[in-house]
Amino acid sequence: SIMYGCNNFCSYCIVPYVRGRERSRRPEDILAEVEQLAAEGYRDITLLGQNVNSYGKDLEEPLDFADLLERVNAVPGDFLIRFMTSHPKDATQKLFETMARCGKVAPVLHLPFQAGNDRVLKVMNRKHTIEQYLDKIRALRALIPDIVLTSDVIVGFPGETTPEFEDTLKVLEEVRFDALFTFIYSPRVGTPAAKMDDPMSREEKLANFNRLVALQDSISEEKHAAYIGKTMRCLVDGESGDSRYPLSARTPGNRLVRLTGDPHVIGQFVQVKITDANKWSLFGEMA
Repeated sequence: SIMYGCNNFCSYCIVPYVRGRERSRRPEDILAEVEQLAAEGYRDITLLGQNVNSYGKDLEEPLDFADLLERVNAVPGDFLIRFMTSHPKDATQKLFETMARCGKVAPVLHLPFQAGNDRVLKVMNRKHTIEQYLDKIRALRALIPDIVLTSDVIVGFPGETTPEFEDTLKVLEEVRFDALFTFIYSPRVGTPAAKMDDPMSREEKLANFNRLVALQDSISEEKHAAYIGKTMRCLVDGESGDSRYPLSARTPGNRLVRLTGDPHVIGQFVQVKITDANKWSLFGEMA
């Protein structure tokens, strides 16, 4: 964890009420922890915060998240740096340029857009429009063409109509995310959204949700199929429990790989040839 709390007050979210306002840890404490982890042989380090892009706004020393990322990247050792979660309104060109420049930063970004319609986003209090979001995706891909993109989507937010939901499908078609975390809206007591009129039936919401999942499944399957035949440096992170592919590994972009091989390579980076894929994962062998 690099920070705690949240200042955003999205209308569906209870986090700011239960975890308080944003509080950044001192950069020297974070760097000391990363240095210790790297010295102990950790290979995959994730910087966590409810909105990591807000890091440093409450510090006396002027330091933003991109600056912190650059400092972590300079720590000696062979490891990957990941981070989550990012808020679109605070994801900057400086951050994207830092990601592209820093060799240890994994080529992956989780950037929740939540809904594809600007009216719904306004009621959600998300403070970004879809065009702003898409502009950021285009800018990031210009710098890191092979970036792996994931996102969060809420289906059936109070008042969302089916035509407004279909705007979300349009975002999926344009961005073509590698994976999504998808949810049917559920109220959280104490949030503004819990008091909003919600005329759409559960059955209609479920039908829309199923359309979303079917579209993303087809995109994920297509994205994963493009890996077949490639050889990639992957981190072997454990045993899979599958006798056919006994090991599990992760690509730099955090795609799951079911892998043949001996358990002695767990905890190591190895070259993996991707031999097959489905919508959930890749399959491979050590090259």
